Amino acid sequence: MTLGPFAARAGWRGIVAIALAGAALLAAISFGVASCGGGEHRAAASRAVVPKTVARPGTARDRAARPQAPRQAPGVTTVATLLASAPRYAHPGVREPGSVPSSWWYRQSVLPVLAARPGWVQVRLAQRPNGSTAWLPAGDVTLGTTPYRIVVDLATTRLRLYEYGRLVLSVPAGVGTVGDPTPTGAYFVAFDEQPPQPNPGYGPFIMVTSAHSPSIADWAGSGDAIIGIHGPLGADTEIGATGARISNGCIRLHLKAQERLAEVPPGTPIDVIR
Repeated sequence: MTLGPFAARAGWRGIVAIALAGAALLAAISFGVASCGGGEHRAAASRAVVPKTVARPGTARDRAARPQAPRQAPGVTTVATLLASAPRYAHPGVREPGSVPSSWWYRQSVLPVLAARPGWVQVRLAQRPNGSTAWLPAGDVTLGTTPYRIVVDLATTRLRLYEYGRLVLSVPAGVGTVGDPTPTGAYFVAFDEQPPQPNPGYGPFIMVTSAHSPSIADWAGSGDAIIGIHGPLGADTEIGATGARISNGCIRLHLKAQERLAEVPPGTPIDVIR
């Protein structure tokens, strides 16, 4: 399957691919998902993360005086929602080229916070390369939390969901093959995308992650290949009760298992382990 502002008609391969285009044209075309014979559609709205601590823009002195990310219960992750595109810092106060966008494919950037210093937060990024991070001034974000964490275990071909550090779901999963693997590493939920119709195999939504395929650099000329979590796409038998290596990188779940992820918000960490 593919995911992008243009409907690719070459057939799905289990990788979500995002097509790059000019800003003027993208503004007129909604972010879409397509399968073989599918078409473009208007995407569902992202789920909001309710901010617990709000940091508003101010002077450098104001930012330096602000506290670090709030203390929280075990299993809870602080997430940062960007107020606007922000300068990118390699370390607090040390600029590096580029900026961190406030939105990614028309969804607001909600990024897990990895570390905090007075006036600064370090976040994980959605863009290539996998594992990218940046420091941001605290005044450029609002802070919220998510109690969830997803772990995809490639060795056991299972997906586990934790809430407040407690295991609440453990289900078989279809993961990438040896040739087109699901990449290991630390990622997060970027947003949810409404699946293409009329194909019900994707389930009620596609969870778009920050992971990018290590083996497919450019899916169908789209410029990227992003890993998604979605329904079985007809592979229920192969997934079975033990999971299977059947996709080109995406994670496929039985529909009932996928529905259990409906409350997991953007910014939630995803660890892919082997």
